[in-house]
Amino acid sequence: MIPGRPEGSQLPRPVLIDTDPGIDDALALFLAWGTPALRVEAITTVAGNVGVDLTTANVARLLAAAGPAHRPRVAQGAAAPLRHSLTTAAHVHGDDGLGNVGRLRRADGAPRYPIPSLDLETRDGADLILETVDRFGEDLVVVALGPLTNLALALRRDGDRLRRVGRIVVMGGAVTVPGNATPAAEFNFYVDPEAAAAVLAAGLPLDLVPLDVTRGVVLGRADLEGALGTGGEGGRFLLDLCAHGFAFGAAREGGGITLHDPLAMALAADPALAGWTSLPVLVESEPAERRGRSFVNRGAPPCRVALDVDVPRALARALEGLCRACA
Repeated sequence: MIPGRPEGSQLPRPVLIDTDPGIDDALALFLAWGTPALRVEAITTVAGNVGVDLTTANVARLLAAAGPAHRPRVAQGAAAPLRHSLTTAAHVHGDDGLGNVGRLRRADGAPRYPIPSLDLETRDGADLILETVDRFGEDLVVVALGPLTNLALALRRDGDRLRRVGRIVVMGGAVTVPGNATPAAEFNFYVDPEAAAAVLAAGLPLDLVPLDVTRGVVLGRADLEGALGTGGEGGRFLLDLCAHGFAFGAAREGGGITLHDPLAMALAADPALAGWTSLPVLVESEPAERRGRSFVNRGAPPCRVALDVDVPRALARALEGLCRACA
């Protein structure tokens, strides 16, 4: 039974998405908007794949392209990790974070995807997280797709309020496999290891979706093109932003886009897609060679960790949601 709701309830689950778009973040947001079981109530941005001004601009672009019926509240969050200088991943996601869609032009020379205006909250990301928990309580799912800086700041400001959330789904870590930022660390945990360590040590209702499962869920170009077909402006936008990701995948990862963040979103909607194990996980911040390493340690509070996933069902669910969002 889902915390905070009657058994058998068919109402969509309210979701807050903490994100640093990011190509796979963009796919995850479209997936959320195309999943009837979820209702995106709020989005908070954080520095990660690119700087926070760009991640916020990218949310504006994504909202314009998807045009969700329910407009979420949006707040800009942390511009830097708690202690370290920011490490970005523009080589993976493009200089603008969205596969360089900002460089694309229409026939008249105007930008194909200009940055639209965005009605930002006056409060920052951490405060919007706490306010949304106050509003929805145990019914709320927080889906964290980037470095955990905003969540750590919310925890610092009022941990008791944050602990009222029903569930936090975190895409991050590498528990039994090597990292992708360094041999020891997954990117989100590497960018802000102190934030990741604080969140995992806080005893929150946390579901961890690490590289152990996300690496197995890879979207091929032909599958995406075949699914979207003539999916209108939204479909064209997704294909344009994914072109850079497919090129990176072909050169570095054997083809395709690894659906790190979309898998976390799919598991937010349907936890039964994965096999979960309760494990006590800690995150190291020092020494430098182990920065961001996640590991099992009996001294940590347990969280649920996804260690296997139904890949065909997860891919099918992702494509269904993307098509629905672009319809």
